[in-house]
Amino acid sequence: MDFSEPLDSPPSWVPASGHALRHAGVHFDAVRIAGLLAEDVAYRLMTYTDFQAGPIVRELSGRRYLYFLLPPSTAGAYRWPPGEARTLTRRSGRAAYVGVPAFEGLTWPLDWRSRPTRAMPFVEPGLLHPHVTEACAEHAEAAATQGG
Repeated sequence: MDFSEPLDSPPSWVPASGHALRHAGVHFDAVRIAGLLAEDVAYRLMTYTDFQAGPIVRELSGRRYLYFLLPPSTAGAYRWPPGEARTLTRRSGRAAYVGVPAFEGLTWPLDWRSRPTRAMPFVEPGLLHPHVTEACAEHAEAAATQGG
């Protein structure tokens, strides 16, 4: 199976141009992580999956969040590190939205760190969770060692 095989057409939740807000928990759940920790998690997941991790949206301004898009109703099955990884689902008790960029054209301040493919339409939560947990522990240990 060729994991890099692109989709025939973008999923219905990907806009044709620019970017659009999508309600988390409807088309997907999301795990939001900020900054260098997020990039570390994405790198771990991408190398583990031979760069076919499923959809990861990158925010290019502000806190530089990455949004790992999981199948709907799956993020709540895991205990994510508090303060580092925030789940965006229907069950979170509040409406949450995720900006989703188009596949082509001007999409600033969002872009794709990894796109959905036929074989990986979503990030697999069972693969993401251990990478998040591991990266959070290593970053916390490094901060403690450096005295901060």
